[in-house]
Amino acid sequence: QVQLVESGGGLVQTGGSLRLSCAVSGRTYAMGWFRQAPGKEREFVAAISYGGYGTRYTDSAKGRFTISRDNAKNTVYLQMDSLKPEDTAVYYCAGRARSTSGISDVGSWYSYWGQGTQVTVTS
Repeated sequence: QVQLVESGGGLVQTGGSLRLSCAVSGRTYAMGWFRQAPGKEREFVAAISYGGYGTRYTDSAKGRFTISRDNAKNTVYLQMDSLKPEDTAVYYCAGRARSTSGISDVGSWYSYWGQGTQVTVTS
């Protein structure tokens, strides 16, 4: 059974940085990061192909966040810089079970989900 475990969340001031990690047990292919703020729907943040050559970001993350992966370590990362209070949310990693070309910003495209890690950005 595939399991995804996020870590690296925490409390940070505006302008600070955090690096989230998602440790994967089992085989996944494309991976994504999503977030959900209180009272809001889950939204896409970033995604990366299995080989790491393809990435996609939501507009608010472009230029501030970087998604990467180390397949030898079965880990996906989300480096978050220049954090803003509106980045406050629970961040989830997601993995796709099937090998397909491309990546997606749609949650239902992913097969597995982690439990989430809280990111709080104070002003």
